[in-house]
Amino acid sequence: MANIVAVTACPSGVAHTYMAAEALESAAKAKGWQVKVETQGSIGLENELTAEEIARADIVVLTKDIGIKFEERFAGKTIVRVNISDAVKRAEAIMNKIDTHLNAHA
Repeated sequence: MANIVAVTACPSGVAHTYMAAEALESAAKAKGWQVKVETQGSIGLENELTAEEIARADIVVLTKDIGIKFEERFAGKTIVRVNISDAVKRAEAIMNKIDTHLNAHA
């Protein structure tokens, strides 16, 4: 079972941030994976990832449309960068790519 953490943020800081978080969570849970998504929206950081959660993560998913705050927390982790629109519309495909990556390195 994979353990995924993600951070979503979009330039406007509103709808897409949360839509992407929900889509990524649903797609990861559909695979039976552990997942936690931090949102960096217009009202600041929500559902903030802990150092322990980051340490346990197999993969970190970051949206790349706008800079992620405190990205240095993920140093040394395998990072997958995705467009916010892909996170919203293609979350299942993103999880399938992660699955392929994890199986190749198992």
